[in-house]
Amino acid sequence: MAKKDQRTDASRAKDREKWMARFQVRLAMQPGVDRAVVLQAVKDVTAHCADTGEHPRTAFGDPDDCAVQAAARLVPADRAARARRHDAVVDALDSALKRAGDVAGL
Repeated sequence: MAKKDQRTDASRAKDREKWMARFQVRLAMQPGVDRAVVLQAVKDVTAHCADTGEHPRTAFGDPDDCAVQAAARLVPADRAARARRHDAVVDALDSALKRAGDVAGL
């Protein structure tokens, strides 16, 4: 019986790690998110789960949705808007350069 409990605990730990990894990646992809924001969000989730004993999925739901909500809560609106504008300009420039390369045969 102890082996089954160990496997179950290991499985739960691995699932928690997967949830946290997905959360961190999706959070880092949000506009305006920097390292400090990721660290704060991870600290918040980890502390909550340690205090309550809950699995992150039970406490916070889908890691993608949680990442969007955490970014909205932790990133100032003006910084997120600035990052979105920057990303749009970079995407437009990249698209134009690809089209120019296609026309020139590069």
